[in-house]
Amino acid sequence: MAQVSDFQTLGRRAFLQNGSLLLTAATLGTGNLFAAEERPQTRIGLLTDLHYADKAPGGSRHYRETLAKLEEAAVRFQQDQPAHVVELGDFIDAADSVEVEKRYLRRINKAFAALPGQKHYVLGNHCVDTLTKEEFLGEVGQKRSYYSFDAGGFHFVILDACFRSDGISYGRRNFQWTDPNIPSNEVEWLAEDLKASGRQTIVFVHQRLDVSNSYGIKNAAEVRKVLEDSGNVLAVFQGHSHKNDLKEINGIHYCVHRAMVEGSGAENNGYSTMDLFADGSIRVTGFREQQDYEWPS
Repeated sequence: MAQVSDFQTLGRRAFLQNGSLLLTAATLGTGNLFAAEERPQTRIGLLTDLHYADKAPGGSRHYRETLAKLEEAAVRFQQDQPAHVVELGDFIDAADSVEVEKRYLRRINKAFAALPGQKHYVLGNHCVDTLTKEEFLGEVGQKRSYYSFDAGGFHFVILDACFRSDGISYGRRNFQWTDPNIPSNEVEWLAEDLKASGRQTIVFVHQRLDVSNSYGIKNAAEVRKVLEDSGNVLAVFQGHSHKNDLKEINGIHYCVHRAMVEGSGAENNGYSTMDLFADGSIRVTGFREQQDYEWPS
């Protein structure tokens, strides 16, 4: 396993001046892997771990502020026009009742649904702490917790790791957050889906496939083997542990996206756009506290 410790930061950031949101993109400079005139095949907006709730901060998590942080991301996405926007899980934080939780979900989803492009929801453990999967998905209008789609000649897979070791779905506090699993039927589906597609693929999941600690999916090694055996998976984007992290395992990039809920104020926001190029090159442009990356084909 080769861990990448030196992040390549390109200096793209958003900032506030005189009360107005300004979005800037610094010159890429030397080492840029992409010709200026080259246009991506498709663009994806990424954000994760909003943990929205109408409640006081808890530690470093500022639940109410994700509304304003998402509003800032919306300005950027309206400018950059991603074809799809993926939230990588923990969209909401736990509430004391189903009624209150649904209110949290409807409030944050109203803002998220207004973003450009098609929206995709990855289930995180907090999404189904108070709600069931059926309730969460019903509120956001998504039919399945795991599925795939194509865009710009690439294949994309949404995975659901919110299952206990015994195969039971997470829902209504019936689980320990340290026991995430991808059940055998989903693993089988994944292998068949990747084989049928044959396209270069990006995978999205909330819990981590690249570690074996409490943040990791228990059967991560089994799932990674399926990804590797397909020969087509370029990268996996994850949330859950809230901090920027990047590993490369057997030629696949495993990127942890920075949580939006962490820290107070606009300067502690984190979101990104991912550009995919015809040769399989990937550019992730991070804003605020989200790191930037360039991965050649």
